[in-house]
Amino acid sequence: MEIIRFADVHPEPWRNGGGVTRELASHPKAASAQDGAWDWRVSIADVSKAGDFSNFPGMERVITIIDGELLLLTVDGEEHPLEKYRPFRFSGEAASSATLPTGDIRDLNVIARASAFKGYTSIVEISKKRAHPVFEGQLAVLLEGKAMVTPGTSVEGANPEEESDGASPAPSVAEPVELNRYDAVVGSDTRSPEISGRGFVAVISIDKVEPANA
Repeated sequence: MEIIRFADVHPEPWRNGGGVTRELASHPKAASAQDGAWDWRVSIADVSKAGDFSNFPGMERVITIIDGELLLLTVDGEEHPLEKYRPFRFSGEAASSATLPTGDIRDLNVIARASAFKGYTSIVEISKKRAHPVFEGQLAVLLEGKAMVTPGTSVEGANPEEESDGASPAPSVAEPVELNRYDAVVGSDTRSPEISGRGFVAVISIDKVEPANA
């Protein structure tokens, strides 16, 4: 079970120097966060002043306000009021800028190379009674509240040693791990971690784009 602790992620300057961001995950991992060599990236940015957003040619972006009330985002001359927990998709190569009518905000960014990947963000309310699984290709970020995560049950066919013939997947015996705000849980192809508690999480899915037939 992989947990990315937000407190351990170092802030980095935006490409255009207009703010700071903290990268939670990217692919490939060896790619520099500054030279755009990655095919997708998930990050949390602090926006404390009005100004232009960085340009990402060939990329598609999904931005979600996760702290603060409102961001006025202008994309290619059209203004879009972005409210908290409402994901908004736009082209990474569009001319974009923002103003802050209600003060500083923090946003969650999913940026993906349009020809290869498609990123999605969903805001999910978690409960104590029913754990929310995090599947392969997903990342779940605790936005607010209190939550615990366990390794969950084995994915069917992934670890046959852990299952008896014809039996259900073996349940987790690990102790729950507490999550702090903005910690991220990485989905797995062997076990699907499960988050429970009270609050909200952002579930980010990164899907591969199948090449178009010639």
